[in-house]
Amino acid sequence: MTRSGQMPIATPEVYNEMLDRAKAGKFAYPAINVTSSQTLHAALRGFAEAESDGIIQISTGGAEFLGGQHNKDMVTGAVALAEFAHIVAAKYDITVALHTDHCPKDKLDGYVRPLIDISAERVAKGGLPLFQSHMWDGSAETLADNLAIGQELLAKAAAAKIVLEVEITPTGGEEDGVSHEINDELYTTVEDALRTAEALGLGEKGRYLLAASFGNVHGVYKPGNVVLRPELLKDLQEGVAAKFGKASPFDFVFHGGSGSTAEEITTALENGVVKMNLDTDTQYAFTRPVAAHMFQNYDGVLKVDGEVGSKKTYDPRTWGKLAEAGMAKRVAEACTALRSAGTKLK
Repeated sequence: MTRSGQMPIATPEVYNEMLDRAKAGKFAYPAINVTSSQTLHAALRGFAEAESDGIIQISTGGAEFLGGQHNKDMVTGAVALAEFAHIVAAKYDITVALHTDHCPKDKLDGYVRPLIDISAERVAKGGLPLFQSHMWDGSAETLADNLAIGQELLAKAAAAKIVLEVEITPTGGEEDGVSHEINDELYTTVEDALRTAEALGLGEKGRYLLAASFGNVHGVYKPGNVVLRPELLKDLQEGVAAKFGKASPFDFVFHGGSGSTAEEITTALENGVVKMNLDTDTQYAFTRPVAAHMFQNYDGVLKVDGEVGSKKTYDPRTWGKLAEAGMAKRVAEACTALRSAGTKLK
């Protein structure tokens, strides 16, 4: 327990409060992908420096990497970092939620389902779930199959006090082996949203976050190279609200946001986005200082011409601190852009 009894990792009740506050305040939490204890600290530091709560997430590839290259076990990697986060997050004056990112159908049994089971066991014993939310990425499936699996996972998640994230239509580009062409199909329709509401409900069956597609593309793109239509999210909200009588029914997630303009982000926030994923930009922000250090100190990090180099320059702590600072700065910038800076729970 930390400040005034607040847990550093959000309880289910606090996570719901975080999402509700974001929706009402028209801001979003940066959801930062991490692959190590070092990138975890960078994310936590960035949130703390921006005085923002946030979301830490682990993809299937990140979890496999965390599990070690000897056996590459995703569940081991995810659990290990989550347990680590529960300890070290107490030193940061913020609240974070733990989330798992894109999980396609062929990896559910080796990732999301066992992780939900672990949290269910913890909750059954009177404890808290290990992760606060998990993502089911059924965008490669038919919408009918996607929603059928979503119904099963939502029921299990709700029983374990976990929020589910679903992606109902494709996001372009490639993310941990799930890829889609960049074309006109990258836009969710009102009909898609209505089918989602009919299958998953609007909260009564369990809370879920919705990754709708409005031209989003994973990867590295300059502003203007991807045609985003965040105003489409308003159409989805209003279309479902008209039938079900619930205003602004969806909590949206913004995927593939690299290179988005400030105007596009603002429009997305105004239309119900409460979570925006960052991975590409934070990866670069972590690696760029390391590359600079290596180039500027090549004769120290390498044993050039038979010399011994300089331990102080190739010590991982030396360049690791630079990497952490670089990524933390980018996370703090994201908090400002998404208007979550200065909104942390008191």
